[in-house]
Amino acid sequence: MTSATPIDPVLADPLPRRRTVGVNVGGVLVGGPAPVVVQSMTNTDTADVDSTVAQVAQLARAGSEIVRITVDRPESAAAVPRIRERLDRLGLSVPLVGDFHYIGHKLLADYPDCAAALAKYRINPGNVGFKDKKDRQFVDIIEMAIRHDKPVRIGVNWGSLDQELLTRLMDENSALAQPLSARAVMRESIIQSALHSAALAEETGLAREKIILSAKVSNVQDLIAVYRDLSRRTDHAIHLGLTEAGMGSKGIVASSAAMGILLQEGIGDTIRVSLTPEPGGDRTKEVQVAQELLQTMGFRQFIPIVAACPGCGRTTSTLFQELAETIQNDIRRNMPEWRERYPGVEALSVAVMGCIVNGPGESKHADIGISLPGTAEVPSAPVYMDGVKVATLRGAGIAQEFHEMVLAYIERRFGGGRAAAE
Repeated sequence: MTSATPIDPVLADPLPRRRTVGVNVGGVLVGGPAPVVVQSMTNTDTADVDSTVAQVAQLARAGSEIVRITVDRPESAAAVPRIRERLDRLGLSVPLVGDFHYIGHKLLADYPDCAAALAKYRINPGNVGFKDKKDRQFVDIIEMAIRHDKPVRIGVNWGSLDQELLTRLMDENSALAQPLSARAVMRESIIQSALHSAALAEETGLAREKIILSAKVSNVQDLIAVYRDLSRRTDHAIHLGLTEAGMGSKGIVASSAAMGILLQEGIGDTIRVSLTPEPGGDRTKEVQVAQELLQTMGFRQFIPIVAACPGCGRTTSTLFQELAETIQNDIRRNMPEWRERYPGVEALSVAVMGCIVNGPGESKHADIGISLPGTAEVPSAPVYMDGVKVATLRGAGIAQEFHEMVLAYIERRFGGGRAAAE
């Protein structure tokens, strides 16, 4: 690029959000003008009210704006109203979505209190019924949604795809002079299943603003292709998610790669990162990853950002790593309270740097930052607030002093100095 080459600022921005029909899910708007919504799902036995309430509460406090629970048998359906009541007593209004398979039509009919307590029903058209029962039982659930004034998510999954539809499309494809690949036909089957089910729901009487669509696969490139095509063929609100994303870094990378591209293209109204938790692991990890994906891409602000250098041969100790971890953990632990106490605190940026190379510059760019001494550097740590050097810390108490300065900065900027006055 020469000095005369104009710079196009649009290159640094995502494509405009694709405008979809907004859907109210228990007070949370999905689609329309709303920002992308984060949701998650429990892995408890829903019939176990105590454990389900505890996990829903953990997910909601971590920032999940919608939580899905499994409703797979009578005991689960009977527990749903009690779960809703317990959450309300805790002051947690997070909407609950019922995940129904095979006998959802019967459970909703037999347990009307469950049908009323849920904020949305999730239906997989591939396993709502088989042969002549398929459309009839799907319609039964839609009529129940209409009766209780609930939205539905029609969630197609390639692991439970309508085999009759897939077989028909495969047969039609094989008769073509230039047949498509099996993968392409499967993607088309997924899309047609979602669109057919949405059309059937509307023909039954469910309003368009009561329908969300999803079309999940576990392969990144197929997921991108499916949602690109689906978004061109409907204006229904869309839920994004990579099904069976996997465990640990694999699941995080795969989900971020797929959904990051789609979000950049303006596709997606609500997301879930379907991580397989480590044995005994924290279910809220999937909420954290979803939030960080949206925040990193600049779509939403959920939690203060802590920037920290990775460390290199210039850094002499792990002090800066420990300090960054302490501050990050402190922020996450306190965010449920801070959201109420310090409006706007999620926009805060903190920098913890390990040497003088990038330390002062990064610290100046952050709201508050510190540059710790590296190899052969003077054993002092300059602190910057709002781009201005305000202090130089020395000695063994640097980490604790800076931590206290961060808390004081939050109180002064976002809390109006209330703590000092109390």
